[in-house]
Amino acid sequence: MKNHKSNLDERQEQTLLRIEHNGCWLAFWGLLAAIVVQILLDFDFKDLAGEWIVFMLLSLYIAAGCMKQGIWDRRLRPDTSSNIVVSLAGALIAGVLGFVHTVKRFPDKILGSVAAGIVYAIVVFAACFGGLQVSAQLFKRKQSKLEEEPPENEEK
Repeated sequence: MKNHKSNLDERQEQTLLRIEHNGCWLAFWGLLAAIVVQILLDFDFKDLAGEWIVFMLLSLYIAAGCMKQGIWDRRLRPDTSSNIVVSLAGALIAGVLGFVHTVKRFPDKILGSVAAGIVYAIVVFAACFGGLQVSAQLFKRKQSKLEEEPPENEEK
């Protein structure tokens, strides 16, 4: 990537990075909230496809960028217990959303809606946990590779 001359001093660069960082996470959580609201309001997928595509592209970009640089998370470790907790949280949210979405469509089928919520939760847990476990292994490999490489500014 070319290094273009910046009109900003170091303090302004840091401030701009902070603004861009906050804007990125505002977009991420705002898109997720918009998708959840639309699901709860019983919109069809085609009605939220645009938000879903942008949300997925943003998610993939952040994940790939972090993986490439050997960064996992500020607070969580790339281990099984953290992956279980995160997957359970996602499963719980998906299960509740699945239940609410189904009960709105079929209000007289409460037991079926509960079953749908449980199925949503199981599928999301399995997908999240599997994805996180694979990602954690890839991360650990990348981190080992980065630790073996000499720093860029160090002469060989």
